[in-house]
Amino acid sequence: MRILGIESSCDETAAAVVENGRIILSNAVASQVEEHRLYGGVVPEIASRRHCEAISGIVQKALDDAKTNLDDIDAIAVTYAPGLIGALLVGVNFAKGLALSTGKPLVPVHHLRSHIAANYLTFPDLKPPFLCLVVSGGHTHLINVQNYTELHILGQTRDDAAGEAFDKAARAMGMPYPGGIMLDKTAEEGNDKAYRLPRPSVDGAPYDFSFSGLKTSVLNLLHNAKQRHETVSIPDLAASYRRAVVDCLVRNTLLAAEKTGAKTLVTAGGVSANSLLRRELKSLCAKRGLNFYCPQLSLCGDNGAMVAAQGYYEFSQGNIANSNLNACAELSVESLAV
Repeated sequence: MRILGIESSCDETAAAVVENGRIILSNAVASQVEEHRLYGGVVPEIASRRHCEAISGIVQKALDDAKTNLDDIDAIAVTYAPGLIGALLVGVNFAKGLALSTGKPLVPVHHLRSHIAANYLTFPDLKPPFLCLVVSGGHTHLINVQNYTELHILGQTRDDAAGEAFDKAARAMGMPYPGGIMLDKTAEEGNDKAYRLPRPSVDGAPYDFSFSGLKTSVLNLLHNAKQRHETVSIPDLAASYRRAVVDCLVRNTLLAAEKTGAKTLVTAGGVSANSLLRRELKSLCAKRGLNFYCPQLSLCGDNGAMVAAQGYYEFSQGNIANSNLNACAELSVESLAV
């Protein structure tokens, strides 16, 4: 079964063809990073306009790269939630038009579910159930993946997502957008014990996260140093900050694994590309006898292949939308489309 996946939730216009939910036949992406770098972050209106310009060509490239055409596609999967509403609407409406004109089934896919599915592409033998840490610029969740379409949230951030915390701190340190990637690279050169930073927790909710206080502590440190005309070592601060964020992520994740009895731990989302997070979880899971999986780096960010992969399982469960499908800026990963 071949699924065409379409993704436009933020600043990547992407499309891919995936066979049987596991085999990537094509994966085309048009990135807007260079343009948004001028503004220090994603500008929603610009992102929506660029999606309009790119989506038709990207879908055609995905079909051409897969050496197939719409006649050979079994269903069209599209990210409909969550994300930037204007950006989502471009992908959803394009997919709806394509499905209507070709008579192909339209499959709605939740963005976080598709990030998890990136692991199915990297590891063809991986199957639920497992515990998944989803970490990205907009989301930080601990999710109990019971099967391909039944997921339950165990914990989530109360304020900033981990990726957002990385990006904002990186900007304060003078790093260009996307800051999280640059912070990770800079941290590799620093001493992560140089600066003492907090490891916030949420009282009464051991699986929940909170990063706003940690972020504020870095902003205050930089501000106070400037007022006192003191020099701050950016590599050391980046390393110390990265260590603090990762410590929080690892602490809650391993606690959830212990309390739930999970034997398999999976990561997903853009921040799953963070080099320290990958090293720490791999090492600690090995010591605890847990199976550990994280997507290949090229599939950590937004892409169409992960949408097509999850679309295969949604389609197999009969989760098919009609022409009334709408985009949704916020929606729980536990929810199914109408």
